[in-house]
Amino acid sequence: MLTALTKNGETLCLGHEHKKESLVSLRSKEEFFCPICGESLLLKLGDHRIFHFAHKRGRTCREFYDHESIYHLDGKRQLYQWLIKQNIPAVLEYFDKEIQQRPDIMFKFKGKKYALEYQCSPIPEEVFSKRTRTYLENEYIPLWIIASSHLQQQRRDIDNLTNFHYLFLRSSSLDTFFIPSYCPEKQHFHLVESITPFSIKNAFTQHSFYSPDRLEITRLLAPKPQKSIYMSKWKIEMDRVIQNMIRYPDQGKKRFLLELYNNCLNPFLLPPEIGLPVPHSILIQTSPVIWQTYVYLDLLANKNPGDYITIQEMKQHLNRRVARHKVVIRHLPQLRHLNPLLAIIEYFLYLTKLGILSKMGETCFQVKQKIWIPHSNRERDENMVRFNQKHGSLCKIINEN
Repeated sequence: MLTALTKNGETLCLGHEHKKESLVSLRSKEEFFCPICGESLLLKLGDHRIFHFAHKRGRTCREFYDHESIYHLDGKRQLYQWLIKQNIPAVLEYFDKEIQQRPDIMFKFKGKKYALEYQCSPIPEEVFSKRTRTYLENEYIPLWIIASSHLQQQRRDIDNLTNFHYLFLRSSSLDTFFIPSYCPEKQHFHLVESITPFSIKNAFTQHSFYSPDRLEITRLLAPKPQKSIYMSKWKIEMDRVIQNMIRYPDQGKKRFLLELYNNCLNPFLLPPEIGLPVPHSILIQTSPVIWQTYVYLDLLANKNPGDYITIQEMKQHLNRRVARHKVVIRHLPQLRHLNPLLAIIEYFLYLTKLGILSKMGETCFQVKQKIWIPHSNRERDENMVRFNQKHGSLCKIINEN
């Protein structure tokens, strides 16, 4: 831990720069105590480890701060200094007695109170969710930053993101989704941005790296809008999702394939209008090609030009599929205010851009033409060529509400 109380109740914070000689002198005449449990602390001043406090042998603090790694200690110290240099009021290892939680850093920005947690080791999802929920219920904005050591890019523009990674997902006012991380060894921020999932774990991403002196808090809280994805690349990954579904079907995928066959659909002959990228699809763990096929079957297949589809129908469809475990909602503790129904609305807005639907007011869409289902590989390829010629090679990410 990096903070302690003296005999007089004053706080000594090692997040600031201290000369070793001064701390050695202070240690010889001062006693230090844990701000949480009140037990006596030792001031460690080694040459190869950053200065820190530790409980005496045989003593147990309920927060177990003695198990912190040097990577974690150094990381939260650097993040604290980064905030202080921006003249942002911050408290390192602030203990809130009312909620019995101690974020790595508590800071205030633009009239709002933040709890910054720098997470270097995996923790159970239930613990993450409980701490996040407690912060939100007590007027904190949680800001979880994952250690960069947990992020490993699979391909140039594709990442394998686990459920643990998605716990750190944040969004800006522009509906841009991102995961913030920090590396104390390289001393840089690492932002995973423009996250557009195409399967449970795989997503198109963009990586940005910033030194602390080139990244302000406003940039961390509000990244740039998403970039478009080339349709050809997106469709290649959609095809791989389908191929893997056929090759390695689990119980859920078997149910999906059975429903396709019962409705006379071939998974290899789905039209390009099914399986499109929309920003809030990130709220749904199920692959876009699967949940959009369900949308087609439930809401579009039996509709004719001139028929209407309401947002209430979309909601009923989603709730029914989720209840049957055919669509899985992603667990995102920091984004619990976002409704996954937004993904379906965005999909309908995309189909409106494609001329399939027409938006009628705020709660209704009208069918303009049916989605044409190809019956052979030749028809599928011809349909894809027409789709690209008419709508371009870029997947346009729809951000309308």
